Amino acid sequence: GENSAFGSTKNPWNLSKVPGGSSSGSAVAVAADMAVFSLGTDTGGSIRQPASLCGVVGFKPTYGAVSRYGLFAMASSLDQIGPITKSVEDAQTMYEIIAGYDHRDSTSLNPNDQASISNQAPNSKFKIGIPKEYFTEGLDEGVRKVIEEAIEKIKAEGHEIVEISLPHSEYALACYYIIMFVEISSNLARYDGIKYGLSAQSQNANLKAQNLLETYIKTRTEGFGDEAKRRIMLGSYTSSAGYVDQYYNQAQKVRALIKKDFDEAFEQIDLILGPVTPTTAFKIGEKITDPLLMYLFDIYTIAVNLAGLPAISIPAGLSQIL
Repeated sequence: GENSAFGSTKNPWNLSKVPGGSSSGSAVAVAADMAVFSLGTDTGGSIRQPASLCGVVGFKPTYGAVSRYGLFAMASSLDQIGPITKSVEDAQTMYEIIAGYDHRDSTSLNPNDQASISNQAPNSKFKIGIPKEYFTEGLDEGVRKVIEEAIEKIKAEGHEIVEISLPHSEYALACYYIIMFVEISSNLARYDGIKYGLSAQSQNANLKAQNLLETYIKTRTEGFGDEAKRRIMLGSYTSSAGYVDQYYNQAQKVRALIKKDFDEAFEQIDLILGPVTPTTAFKIGEKITDPLLMYLFDIYTIAVNLAGLPAISIPAGLSQIL
């Protein structure tokens, strides 16, 4: 667009704002016309968030709909591969190419459980739910205004808009980060510098270890950045023998309640509509020193990953670049 979250046609390489978190390179490639489509991996919003900030379409399929064979898993019960494109039609085309059962992926959906993305008549009228929990304090007024304008356009096209409640949404953020950290801690345990991943000794002679334990410590100290270490430590802590019931097992129970909220909502409605991020793109470096603020940016996207549901980010309006 003339003024999207990514930049403008006059200055497409506006580097003052972030393009998103992980998978943002995929979104930038499409937004900058470097690629017709790209693929991203969505654990808690990493397809939809950068797509939103870059003004393109990002689709996270149902958990298990696209094979993850060959993907390095971050959080195994949450990750899903999906397309980033310029249009919803392109997203549908790419999804239908990459989706399908794969016997090499133990999480792959059985073909009998896979629904076609194109089995709905193009002129169908939908009953669309607006979660009241998504429009409370913390949502930027500019974002709220764009979403509300989009809702009015949808109503004018004959679709029914109803307010719904997802009562356990307030716990989704804490639930997600406990489960995600535990799974990251488990998945990254394979990076030992011997059978898998970087070996510190081969990279730096000064890091030569004297025994096996030192090999592990030096490799993981050298190879992981601050955020990876933070997630490993928090995941190890919340899944440790003394705290697993207090944190991880409780989070899994809350996850079941969040899924139940969606199940009950979809008995009454066809779709759910809401914001992707609480604000537009923020300045590079603005929140990097406060990890908690960065985590809060995922507040609207993580619940569907916990429930294993599909979700799509579609540009709803243009924001003035400051």
